[in-house]
Amino acid sequence: MFEIGNSLREARLRRRIELAQAEQATKIRGKYLRALEEERFDLLPAQTYVKGFLRTYAAYLGLDAQLYVDEFTSRFVTGDEREPRRRRTPHERRNRRLETMIVAAVLVTIAVVTVVVIGAWTSSGSRAVPPRVPSAKPKPERAAAPVPGLAIAALRGSSYVAVHRGSAGGPVLFQGTVGRGEPQTFAGNRFWVNVSSPENLVIRVRGRRIRLAGYRPRVITVTPTSWHAG
Repeated sequence: MFEIGNSLREARLRRRIELAQAEQATKIRGKYLRALEEERFDLLPAQTYVKGFLRTYAAYLGLDAQLYVDEFTSRFVTGDEREPRRRRTPHERRNRRLETMIVAAVLVTIAVVTVVVIGAWTSSGSRAVPPRVPSAKPKPERAAAPVPGLAIAALRGSSYVAVHRGSAGGPVLFQGTVGRGEPQTFAGNRFWVNVSSPENLVIRVRGRRIRLAGYRPRVITVTPTSWHAG
């Protein structure tokens, strides 16, 4: 067991992130972020919001989001509040058995018809003319796949990433955690990218890898001719 709130606060301070900056990046109101750091979960609307906010905030800080959700569930979610498994009613069980019997009868009928057809074909003594196999035509070469304008993949660990079309005020193309085995690609020439843990990612712009120094959140602006990091 560990302290959820202190761990979140220490991770934020270690990365020198202000609450206002975290609020802008995660789209979670600052008072809710502060409530998470103080473990004042009663200030949040509902437990569903707590888990969602906790997962997003932890991922943004470069932490194991699932670990924090599991810790909250084990400490603060009672057995009565967890979703029970619904038991089937007798009517549903009878319908299930009836469906199973119908499927079995259909399969038996198909098998019987198949045996009859094969027997009739064999007894007729006729020889079937083998079908003519057309000569194989060479397959046309596939065109090379277009290189995406932006590609993001996790190398050493996960990271919170927000990608907007054009600028910070543009449409949101992606917002969430990029983990190992979950690469994200985007077509286009203009992007605004917010990355919480750039040291964990491989970022390519039009096929070329860009390198970001340091271990702090970065904002990347991509234009049709270049890119720069703030």
